[in-house]
Amino acid sequence: MQFRTTGLLLLGAMALPASGTAQTPAAPPAITRTVIAATKLPTVTDAPVHFKAVSVTLQPGERSSVSAASGILYQMSGSTEVALGGEVKVLNAGEGLFIAGGKAAALTAGSGAPSIFLHFFLVPAGELGRPTETAPAVVRELYRTASPIPDLKPGNYDLNLTRVTFPAQMPSNPPHHRSGAALYFILSGTGANTVDGKTEARGPRSLIYEPHDLVHQWGNPGDEPLIFLAFNINPEGVAAVLPGAPVKTQ
Repeated sequence: MQFRTTGLLLLGAMALPASGTAQTPAAPPAITRTVIAATKLPTVTDAPVHFKAVSVTLQPGERSSVSAASGILYQMSGSTEVALGGEVKVLNAGEGLFIAGGKAAALTAGSGAPSIFLHFFLVPAGELGRPTETAPAVVRELYRTASPIPDLKPGNYDLNLTRVTFPAQMPSNPPHHRSGAALYFILSGTGANTVDGKTEARGPRSLIYEPHDLVHQWGNPGDEPLIFLAFNINPEGVAAVLPGAPVKTQ
């Protein structure tokens, strides 16, 4: 009898962890952020600056070049060989590279498929109309800010391009604003963008500009992940996203 009782106690003890595990809820999928390219800028107040974004297509083996404002190139499909400052880098889909203003970069499309990439720029107002990639590249302007980016102060800034993924069925995040500014490009999925109490659906290839004073929210009510690029500028040492509305100074 003593042996049987011990055996029953052991079986009960073995069953407890399994029962506890079954009752533990699964953690919700997390937001993921991948920095594609980044740099530090010593100043952004020498002249008013705008955001600008273009789409560029090069046929297999075609060559182009670019020498424009500071910006970040993001490879959408195909591949591009970038020769810059004596170094050569091949960008495949999902990869990117910072190209400093005034630096000349030679671009060569890979073989087998067209090279399609985005180029996000931080452009002085006087250079907004300046051409970007040279022929035979087919360049299509996607967006430019109507007025200079507001509320940029003297000091160092971080400039980066980050790929962000919001999991499916993610509720809208709390109201927040940018410490600098950002330009979004949605790669896939459909997000819910709320501004002034009004929510709009934002689908693939949408471009959304977020200046410093825009209080907004983002969520993903869909059944697939929301994946977007954030071309962002923020003061060095200050979080890119801050809660609530910006504090007004006199």
